[in-house]
Amino acid sequence: MPVTKTAKRALRGSQKKESINKIIMSGLEVAVRKAKKGKTLEMVTKAISLTDRAVKKRVIHKNKAARMKSQLSKILPKTTEKAASKPKATKKK
Repeated sequence: MPVTKTAKRALRGSQKKESINKIIMSGLEVAVRKAKKGKTLEMVTKAISLTDRAVKKRVIHKNKAARMKSQLSKILPKTTEKAASKPKATKKK
């Protein structure tokens, strides 16, 4: 137990921060788990958004977030690039 007045105040602050960090991390872990299981664009983008928020709040390191986002982007459903881009028209004589 803290003895001094400032140590008690610091303990209260650290307990509040710990509870907030736990909420952020548990939400992030659930979102990542759902994204890996569901593999839909909506779930993946939500998980990526939550990783960015966690970095902004300094709950996780930015390199860890980059690693997580890289893994999530690999499981995105593949879009056909050929269908998306129009083929170039060739000139016929």
